Amino acid sequence: MIRTPLAWRIAVHVVAGLVLAFLVLPILVVVPAAFNETSYIRLPPEDLSLRWFVSFFDDREWVSSLLNSLKIAALTTAFTVLLGTLAALGLDRTEGRARRVLTGLFLAPLIVPVIVTAVALYYVSQRMGLVGTALGLGLGHALLCLPFVVINVAISLRSVDPSWRRAAEGLGAGPLTVFRTITLPNIVPGILGGAVFAFVTSFDEVVISVFLAGLWSKTLPVKMWETIRLEFTPSVAVAATFIIVLTVVLFGLARALGAGQAGASR
Repeated sequence: MIRTPLAWRIAVHVVAGLVLAFLVLPILVVVPAAFNETSYIRLPPEDLSLRWFVSFFDDREWVSSLLNSLKIAALTTAFTVLLGTLAALGLDRTEGRARRVLTGLFLAPLIVPVIVTAVALYYVSQRMGLVGTALGLGLGHALLCLPFVVINVAISLRSVDPSWRRAAEGLGAGPLTVFRTITLPNIVPGILGGAVFAFVTSFDEVVISVFLAGLWSKTLPVKMWETIRLEFTPSVAVAATFIIVLTVVLFGLARALGAGQAGASR
């Protein structure tokens, strides 16, 4: 066995840490900006204050947009988990060229520019009367988030040995029993991971939301976009801080639940 020299390993960790800092620090700098005392963003803040957090929750538009984002993200997650899991199960049982074609179709939203998808969704949603509704936004976001669930569940399905299913069927178990006792417990981590990706993507999505959101279904990113166009106050940093905290908490929770589920299945 070839051992990696200590100096080489340290160098790799240092480079990885620098790359990570380059990617993350510009995002995290938003957090201290939310604690400015002044009416404009100053970094670092001269005086720390919760003034803009109080202002955020006193503003009905900010609170309404936050609640709309949470509601639409939950609706999107429900749609994508159901449809994405079924799609991944179907792809797992499909072989050959048909599988490659279907996989490409399910992953297409990751390749097609979001603005193109938004224009198409607006055209269809307007004809169906879904523009400005939570259902329309949920379905629009679901199209964008579906690949994340399909990919995560498909990866989890690779850990399911086909012989386990055949053994269960040989013992007299029906399709639903095989799915409930064999397949489902092994794909729960993939479902959780896909659900988190779907929720965060929907909560943070702005392009499709700008096209489909109405006056009463405005999401938090849309409200942030409108505010930045008129004035750039620390209220925007407060909203961005909520998005960052929610993302970190959800991914941490999903990782903990996935690790617990993996440990329980051993």
